[in-house]
Amino acid sequence: MAVPLVIAESLTKRFDDITAVDSVDFEIHPGESFGFLGPNGAGKTSTMRMIATVSPVTSGTLSVFGLDPAADGRQIRGRLGVVPQEDNLDLELTVAENLYIYGRYHDMARPKIKEKIEELLDFAELTARRDSQVETLSGGMKRRLTIARALINEPDLVILDEPTTGLDPQARHLLWDRLYRLKQQGATLIISTHYMDEAEQLCDRLVVMDKAKIVAEGSPRALIDEYAPREVVELRIHNGMEAAIEQLVKLAPRIEPLADRVLVYTDDADRTLKEVHDQGIVTDSALVRRSTLEDVFLRLTGRALID
Repeated sequence: MAVPLVIAESLTKRFDDITAVDSVDFEIHPGESFGFLGPNGAGKTSTMRMIATVSPVTSGTLSVFGLDPAADGRQIRGRLGVVPQEDNLDLELTVAENLYIYGRYHDMARPKIKEKIEELLDFAELTARRDSQVETLSGGMKRRLTIARALINEPDLVILDEPTTGLDPQARHLLWDRLYRLKQQGATLIISTHYMDEAEQLCDRLVVMDKAKIVAEGSPRALIDEYAPREVVELRIHNGMEAAIEQLVKLAPRIEPLADRVLVYTDDADRTLKEVHDQGIVTDSALVRRSTLEDVFLRLTGRALID
């Protein structure tokens, strides 16, 4: 296996008395799409900012391209493409001008920048808007432009912090397609996201962070297999919920009562539904679905809101 592009060992980030990242270990390999999942405040963005060399490491070790971010930050940044959570485009400039200025920031030759602009406008489906002011673009167009801008210097590693937050489904799927194309071209991606379907679609491997620590690591499929039974039966019970729960705990290895339904985790949904019927449990409706990464995420991090 090729030497990892990123190696973190006991990586820690503190802000005064707050520990944002608590002694985490991970490796990111060339050509893979690596994800960070976790609730707000789990440490995802702080970790990615250390990799991007814009936030210093408090303790532990971090290697990016075999270099030390503290000593070689400028050299590392020259090989990175970074897509922040919030678009920070220059609204008064045109689409093409935003790309051109970023190319000059990387000291690229003007002919090379112009060549890359045409390539990236096509990649982002923005050729028809090349001379439009950014202020007039839709949210999805701005996000595609921000990603295109991060690719102007042909980076070896692209860091995307919640790349599709706030976009409608059509814009999200278009961005997924563009990111998948990037991966096919050999790019290495680091992605943080709150969308579990996005992580399943885009990530070869991921870590789940909670309270500044890594609580699980693996491929989406491997995590589902490890932390969730094969199927979930969602039972809506209008009357007799408490009595039904007492019976359901005997039928499955794990159940989860919610305000409006009970989730029954099982390896055989048909058998479980038959047992529910045989026990005389009256349900208003029953839905059977496959376990997902969201089930894993909620099991590992809980359902409570974190501000």
